[in-house]
Order: sequence, then structure tokens, then C-alpha cells
Amino acid sequence: MGSIRQNKIEGVIQEELSIYFQRNAREICLGAMVSVTIVRVTSDLSLARCYLSIFTGPSPKEVLSNIESHRSKIRGEVGKRLKNMRKIPELRFLIDDSLEYAEKIDQLLKKD
Repeated sequence: MGSIRQNKIEGVIQEELSIYFQRNAREICLGAMVSVTIVRVTSDLSLARCYLSIFTGPSPKEVLSNIESHRSKIRGEVGKRLKNMRKIPELRFLIDDSLEYAEKIDQLLKKD
């Protein structure tokens, strides 16, 4: 459980990333629909782990590698939008596989 400040920063970064991916879906996301599901910021605010759900289009790993290659550009754009923050955390992007995990459990429960 993070502090109130961490939670606010996580929410703002999640919102800004969602807007950025929506506006630049063709270039950054290779035409895929990318949703930012969770953002977790470390207690020293130096690192933000951003979990993404990737729908339609190319394979999720291909989209993630393209997003990773544009990481510094994305961080810069988010930093421009968050002018009141002194330091923008480094962004790490990960695939959120919670939906696949839930489907797998659901299938196992239906088996019996």
C-alpha cells in the first residue's frame, strides 16, 4: 500500500499515458489498442511500472518492444504534461496478463 502522494502520481501517470497511447496509436502502438491497466510507482518516485493490456493488431510482444524503443520520447511527453512534478519517474512497460490468468482459472473451474 503506497502513500497518498504515490497513489495520486500513479493515477495521473496512468491517465496521461492512456491519452498519449490513444493519440499516437498508429506510430507508437503499431495500430493496436493499448490500455494502461495499472501504474505502480516506487516509494522514492524514481521508477514507474506501467502494466499494459494490448488488444487487436500485431502480437503484444511486438507492440511492447516498439513502445519500449520509444520509452524516452513517451517519458518526455508525459513530463511536459506534468509540469508541477520536479522529477518524472523512469517508465517501465510490462504486459498485464491478469485477463488471461482469469480466463484460465475460469476454464479450469468450468471443467469440473
